[in-house]
Amino acid sequence: MAKVAILVMIALQVLAGIHSEDLPKNYEYYAGDGIVSGLNADQRYFLLNGKNITIFSGAFHYFRVHKSSWRDRLRKMRAAGLNTVETYVAWNLHEYKSGVFDFGNGGSDFEEFLDIAEFLKIAQEEDLFALVRAGPYICSEWEFGGLPSWLLREEGIKLRTSDPVYLEYVSRYFSELVPILAKLQFTNGGPIIALQVENEYGNTGNSDPDYLHALKDLYISNGIKELLYTSDPASAGTRGALANELLMTANFNNDPSWNLNTLDSLQSNKPTMAMEYWSGWFDHVTEDHHTVDINTYKSVYEGILSHPASANIYMFVGSTNFGFTNGANSLYGGTDNSGLQPDTSSYDYDSPISESGEITDKWTATKELIEKYNPVKTALPELPETRERAVYDDIKIEQQILLSEIINEFPNKIESEKVVPMELLDINDGSGQSYGYIVYRKTNIDLKAGATLTIKGYVRDHVLILVDGELISPVLSSKSDLDKFGYWRLRDSSIELTKQDLLGATLDLVVENNARNNYGSLDQFQQFKGLTEDVLVDDQVVSNWQIVPLEFKKSWNQQLSGWHPIKTKDATPALYRVSFNVTDPKDTYVNVQDWNKGFVIINGLVLGRVFAVGPQQALYLPAGLLREGVNELIIFEHFSAPDVVKFSKDPIWGVGTNIH
Repeated sequence: MAKVAILVMIALQVLAGIHSEDLPKNYEYYAGDGIVSGLNADQRYFLLNGKNITIFSGAFHYFRVHKSSWRDRLRKMRAAGLNTVETYVAWNLHEYKSGVFDFGNGGSDFEEFLDIAEFLKIAQEEDLFALVRAGPYICSEWEFGGLPSWLLREEGIKLRTSDPVYLEYVSRYFSELVPILAKLQFTNGGPIIALQVENEYGNTGNSDPDYLHALKDLYISNGIKELLYTSDPASAGTRGALANELLMTANFNNDPSWNLNTLDSLQSNKPTMAMEYWSGWFDHVTEDHHTVDINTYKSVYEGILSHPASANIYMFVGSTNFGFTNGANSLYGGTDNSGLQPDTSSYDYDSPISESGEITDKWTATKELIEKYNPVKTALPELPETRERAVYDDIKIEQQILLSEIINEFPNKIESEKVVPMELLDINDGSGQSYGYIVYRKTNIDLKAGATLTIKGYVRDHVLILVDGELISPVLSSKSDLDKFGYWRLRDSSIELTKQDLLGATLDLVVENNARNNYGSLDQFQQFKGLTEDVLVDDQVVSNWQIVPLEFKKSWNQQLSGWHPIKTKDATPALYRVSFNVTDPKDTYVNVQDWNKGFVIINGLVLGRVFAVGPQQALYLPAGLLREGVNELIIFEHFSAPDVVKFSKDPIWGVGTNIH
């Protein structure tokens, strides 16, 4: 019956000869006569303010796109015919230290990305409704699934459960976040028509309805009146849901008939919705760049709409894991770090709108299918022109600071009998270290010729070994090196430290956090970064360390001193600095094909990671992170650096020039 009704409405509108200039805007159609009710799911179709609505939504994560581009991307979404935007909310950015919040003016490194209220208001101005998936866990191929790493400082805490300790932190966070969202609910005159409770809880393999009820109650007690829902793969059944209490939605990228029919069988007399129809896929390091064929994309999307069902296209707007915010998967689960699969900084996802804002053939296909299946015709904006990207001139590198120099000059080194993971350091007002690198230094150590260093357990996730400032670790040269010393795949790994006797040597173990796991069973969320077990030299446990947290925060990066002419670029971890003038900032890409491993900083902010094993070999640099006049670009290289910094107009996929 629902299919027949849609076809009849389309035919009536065609017969009526409706022209675009006669069409109302989205909000005029649904709220022009006043708002009486919000989104209703008490029948086989959605009603919004009493009117039938099919939700044509797209995912756009505000915290992955610089705010200067928000309106451009939102208008392009609306121009495709979408009537709704969906976004996650990243807890680890908004509460970047325990009890310290940033919603756009809180002073964190990501301040310019975090004004969620402004984002939602712009969405409404661009004639879009909003679905908000506030977590507290979001997955999203995002660092730790959006959970703050400082939660791990609570010994025995059970994340994503009804554990009272965990829920106390969630409650504190929601008491800050949810009132902001409550003011922007549709029934309060805002864009939010529904909110999600947790995220894919069925994938944990855990059953904890008390936890889901607690989250539901936190929404309601903080003023939420709109529709609440859950989302899971249809194969999870009701494991992650509150059946008959919250609307269930499904996540998938193939076989829409089976997925949606299965969803319908799990709940009666409810609308059908794909909360995540995956338009593409994300990239782990070492993989080829993922794409989804346009014909496959169109076929599955049409299969959803013809069911009939509502759909949220995930992702619709390609974006970026700026800083150290990329997530990771784990092949083996638990605390076994050997199966770590870090994601790239790019979250382009082969989306209808690319990471740099370009319109793709998927955007065109989406627009055509929405025109075909949406019986409610509303006015759409003109498609904004995508601004041309720049390719700035190559810049010769003339300045560096050696990593050993940074460690030497670092003030207030932390004294510790044993190595400890970064999360347990007593820094950041008791919040520990979340991102970057942690250095374990042992001074005045005597080493015999052939001395062997052994790191018990797993390196979390990549370690550089320096003896008296000289790199001992092998230089990255192939993907197979990830199975050797220095990387996360080996347990109890060893390396020879010296060929000759050394008296009073300085030993540095520099450990990089490549990403915390963002997905899977609950045991995979008990993870720490750095070193977690003993370090031995010639089978003797080393104690009494100095620990240096290298977080590479924006304020610290901008005050780096001690730059000097190049001493050496070969097999020497170092930071390299260049500057370039910009008169009219434009988007560009930093070409990193000739680099090995590290990261890029632009005007103090960490832009993203460099890893020659691929697939990403160019980092998107939006114009919003550039400034008129002089711009400073710094690259930290673990191994050997080229002579120049290069730029690119387009993304580059593959492996770096140094990988054989």
